Amino acid sequence: MAELLRLLLSVSEKAANVARVCRQEAALFELLVQEKTGVDKNKKFVQDFKTLADVVIQEMIRHDVCTQFPELTGFIHGEESNKFENGLGESVTITVCAKEEDTCDLLAKVLDGDQTAAVLLTKAIHQNLQIRDEAAESLQLALSPADVGIWIDPIDATSQYIEGKEQEVSDGRFCPSGLPCALVLIGVYLRDTGEPVMGVINQPFSHKDSTGKGWKGQHFWGVSYGEVNRCSFTYPKQSLKKKNDSLSVVLSSSERREVKDALAPLCNGCLKYASGAGYKILCVIQGLVDVYVLSEGSTFKWDSCAPHALLRALGGGVSDLGECLSAVSNGNKGFKAELTYHQPQAGCQGVDSRLQLHLLLRTPRLTKYYQC
Repeated sequence: MAELLRLLLSVSEKAANVARVCRQEAALFELLVQEKTGVDKNKKFVQDFKTLADVVIQEMIRHDVCTQFPELTGFIHGEESNKFENGLGESVTITVCAKEEDTCDLLAKVLDGDQTAAVLLTKAIHQNLQIRDEAAESLQLALSPADVGIWIDPIDATSQYIEGKEQEVSDGRFCPSGLPCALVLIGVYLRDTGEPVMGVINQPFSHKDSTGKGWKGQHFWGVSYGEVNRCSFTYPKQSLKKKNDSLSVVLSSSERREVKDALAPLCNGCLKYASGAGYKILCVIQGLVDVYVLSEGSTFKWDSCAPHALLRALGGGVSDLGECLSAVSNGNKGFKAELTYHQPQAGCQGVDSRLQLHLLLRTPRLTKYYQC
């Protein structure tokens, strides 16, 4: 499992680089942001290039992981379908091939022969990129890759990624929107129980490089299994000591008015809003906020699996809001209803079977609120 973590860190950085390349290279950037107008509106590859970028990252991660760990074949799940229809009406299935030229030919086909874009994407996909993390490399975990599955969100907060608001944020500062909210999320769960045991978060657009033109990223990881709880991020103890006893809460701007009204008194009326489910959870992990509450079915297993593992490693968790409220109504205030990731959502089909309705919490600061 230590080898799997090292691999996930490396493929997350490859994924982050693909995301950066799509914004930095003119041939790819034009496809990424091009309006669906005129004759181009019927070209599926132009309409869906943002989805193609997601799929390329997703399939690259799947290919690299299954090459090293074939026992994970069939247990790597992602947000996107890898089937496309090009401008000629041809159906193309996107995969990452063993040979670079074969991947390039496949991408050129779905891109209606745009060889320049295909070459740029292919080079980013097939690059040999490694992340060295001493703490991750020293990790020992008595768990086999054959016992786990993986959820991938190739680019969380896609709308922020496409819009591309270049808002730099200093370390330890909250970012409500912009490129820093776009994350690569890779979560590992136990096949038999669905518990999240390992997570990697890569933030491709963390800060500008020394030239001020390109972007640099950062990564976080966490492992929570048995007695092992390790995280690359250390939650500062001083953040538990506040001048007042109010909470800091982050929500989606589209959250229901009833939820906002219920939470406002707990945080002296100061609610925070940010884009991207993954980024909002990362804010909880970093201690920038105490809790993230979501009451609507707009978040999926691929959004929360990776950061959930980091929260568990730090002593926090992710719970199903509906089940918690039901338990409180029945007098069971200590019921946690932790989310799991191995079974579809009851009563749902298709993409909805992977929906999550949840409440994020962090201990020990939130214990008394949680039990109330």
